[in-house]
Amino acid sequence: MGAILGLGYSFYKKPVYNATCTFVLEESGKGGGIGQYAGLASLAGISIGGGGGGGIFEGDNIIELYKSRIMIEKTLLRTLTIKGKNISLIERYIADKHLRKRWKKEHIDSVSFNSSPETFTRLQDSIITDLVTAFNKRNLNVSKPDKKLNIIKVEFLDEDELFAKEFTLGLVENVNNFYIQTKTKKAYQDVLILQKQADSVKNVLNLSISGVAAATDASPNANPTLLSLKVPSQKKQIDVQANSSIYGEIVKNLEISKISLRQEMPLIQVIDKPILPLDKNYIGKIKAIILGGLIGFFLAILILSVNKLFMSSAATNK
Repeated sequence: MGAILGLGYSFYKKPVYNATCTFVLEESGKGGGIGQYAGLASLAGISIGGGGGGGIFEGDNIIELYKSRIMIEKTLLRTLTIKGKNISLIERYIADKHLRKRWKKEHIDSVSFNSSPETFTRLQDSIITDLVTAFNKRNLNVSKPDKKLNIIKVEFLDEDELFAKEFTLGLVENVNNFYIQTKTKKAYQDVLILQKQADSVKNVLNLSISGVAAATDASPNANPTLLSLKVPSQKKQIDVQANSSIYGEIVKNLEISKISLRQEMPLIQVIDKPILPLDKNYIGKIKAIILGGLIGFFLAILILSVNKLFMSSAATNK
């Protein structure tokens, strides 16, 4: 009987697919050729080699980032194209797990996740929170196989093979993009500020050059004995020299800031990514029969022992 039940269970139980992605985070080197510019850059208010915001990713913090609600939610709202139809990962998960049938009893089966997360209702946020909790407990596993290395392993288990693959790839992409943006945020802002200053000073410099030409054209054949006629042109030339000097320094600092941005940019190299068909965990028919038979055998012994003990107790009472 136990063997039959075990065989039936092997047919009923769906295989669980394992989507695994491993990658290495290589921090950018500090110092080197950029060190000689650090003093000059500091005069312009630029921090080189130390302001990347990487502290939040030290230790196991990046692992917790993978388990965070914002990253899982963003991944669930990712859209796929399957057989010519667009569908979000969360909608595919809901359909695969037949959640709307359960929600029908509570009259919430019409809930949709096609709108922006900023407009989600309390019910929508509650459903996503439940999914995040369930994923972190049963489906998602993020770890560092070797504490000495910067290799991170992301695993996701699910009965839907395509969902497991796409969710893993989407989660890794979202977290890594967030990592790069945070790591380079300050250096990128420095580049934008200096670029804006350079463009502004360049416009002023162009106007000053045009002013020199206009002042010269105003007195093309000036009397050399009348020095006052040269004053407007000389003033414009001073403006050109001053603006040229300022523009040169800003451009120099801009290039240093760009070097800093490149220095802060981390290298993220994917080692392995999930490829169909995924590895799957399932109970084979022979294994199920053996396990079912063993469980049935021990249950039979237990029942017989309890029955014998009960009959002995009843006979003693008589």
